[in-house]
Amino acid sequence: MPREDRGGRERSGGFGGGKMRKPKKRVCNFCIDKVEHIDYKDVNKIRRYVSERGKIIPRRISGNCAKHQRQITVAIKRARNIAFLPFTTD
Repeated sequence: MPREDRGGRERSGGFGGGKMRKPKKRVCNFCIDKVEHIDYKDVNKIRRYVSERGKIIPRRISGNCAKHQRQITVAIKRARNIAFLPFTTD
């Protein structure tokens, strides 16, 4: 059963009516440095991927590839268990 046309506005692509700009593709920092393994003892590097509230920053925001995002997640969880990183902020 086809949908009825409700006579709504046509989508013009945004508020300003200007050109749509593609966001710049983020490149994984670990791939650039050719890092094979992310160490859980390197707290300064891992801390960049934890938010102020203690949450792991998602891949779409951090710009990491899937492989390194998984390694970061494991490293953060190990560092939390050994008390290198806090679970939450005070």
